[in-house]
Amino acid sequence: MIKKMVVFGFISLAVIMFSFIKPQSVQAQEKRDFFKVGVVTCLSGELAFGGSMTKQGYDMWADKVNELGGIEIEGKKYKVTLVYADTQSTPATAAVGGERLATEEKVDFILGPYASGTTLALAPITEKYKVPHITGSAESPLIWQRKFKYTFGTIPTVTIIAQASIKTLGQDVSPKPKTIAVIGMDDAFSKFAAEAFRTAAKAVGIEVVRFDIVPEGTDYTASVSATKALNPDILAMGSHEKAAMEIIKISKELKFSPKAFVQHYGMSNPDFQKGLKKDSEYVFGTSVWTPNLKHQGMVLFKTPKEYADAFKAKYGAVPDYTNAGSTAAGLAFQEALRMIKARPPLTQAQKDALVGALEKLNIMTFYGPIKFATEGEYYHDNAGLQPIALQYQGGKLVEVGPGKLKIGTPKYPTPTWEKR
Repeated sequence: MIKKMVVFGFISLAVIMFSFIKPQSVQAQEKRDFFKVGVVTCLSGELAFGGSMTKQGYDMWADKVNELGGIEIEGKKYKVTLVYADTQSTPATAAVGGERLATEEKVDFILGPYASGTTLALAPITEKYKVPHITGSAESPLIWQRKFKYTFGTIPTVTIIAQASIKTLGQDVSPKPKTIAVIGMDDAFSKFAAEAFRTAAKAVGIEVVRFDIVPEGTDYTASVSATKALNPDILAMGSHEKAAMEIIKISKELKFSPKAFVQHYGMSNPDFQKGLKKDSEYVFGTSVWTPNLKHQGMVLFKTPKEYADAFKAKYGAVPDYTNAGSTAAGLAFQEALRMIKARPPLTQAQKDALVGALEKLNIMTFYGPIKFATEGEYYHDNAGLQPIALQYQGGKLVEVGPGKLKIGTPKYPTPTWEKR
């Protein structure tokens, strides 16, 4: 009897201990014939406008892949299922969401946030759990400077992108602007956008008369009023779309009419034009992708126009580079999976091999080339795309420079509010 009790006790103890342990061997034995893809992005809160664009881009990739039967690995196709985690526009929530996807959902890889702050919070989590992660949107150079092994990005850093409009205004219009004021938001992305404006202005001989970094989500009236007093030719806004819309509305209320408004990032988001209506006219911005480019893609969407037509049919709007960059993030994972011939679910060894494949990736897509840097200040960023200056003209975005990238002529100076 005593022996039976002892044996029963050991069995009971083993059952209890096993219930708290999730060894790698058990995880690897999970059976499914589809790739489970985590998505961490801003679906609510201050950054929901931009977050919705990443979601559209990721959904475009997944829907197209599944429409074609899935990702083909050695003759068999595997569909993809996206599992979302809402960051609620806060870094802490992004980290919590990423941990849930890694530990509870056991996703094969992660498509990352819209914003840089939430991406910087997620990256240490994907590093901890060794989950490959590509952001289709975040642009802060801080991400690449920290050299995360498991994090990649399809969009070049803002320090490369944001300068295009200032270069165009400094080189391609007459009379050339003489002065610029810069208002930037105090976050991981926007401060660098503001600094890129300042750097570009100095490079083309435009005097920086004011450089102001302010908290996002506050009343911008005082900053705009102080800027108006200096009467700069250009007002450049390093911010997401919501803050820029507020600054332009305040400028109109104060009858402040700079000769050019320049914004990065958000003016190419359709919600920017919807929110400002006719007051979005003449605003300058920057992109690394438009439907008018001539890239010839290798997979899924063959050209920018084909992608834009499919996107417009699905969402009723013209895609911008965040939509396209997010779809391209899915393409990068898809091609890297093919390179290593990995079937779902991925083991840890396969996830590590996936990181190695991404580092070797060099493909042409509808979005342009995807080739991640493996050293230097752009580590794991797809930094090779060419920035394009845009301007709203007649309610449409027109490529206005710099130099040979110009399709239309930049309209400068902007008429005053009274004369529009």
